[in-house]
Amino acid sequence: MLGRILKVLLFLLVLGFIGLTGFAYLGDLSPDQTDIREPVTLNVD
Repeated sequence: MLGRILKVLLFLLVLGFIGLTGFAYLGDLSPDQTDIREPVTLNVD
């Protein structure tokens, strides 16, 4: 019984590692970049 649990745990660990690796290569989490321009008033004496 313990051997079966270890096999299932190992299978899930390998499956999770494959999923994480695939997400790291294929998942695009970069934010959209936009230019923001805002006038600034400086106190020059």
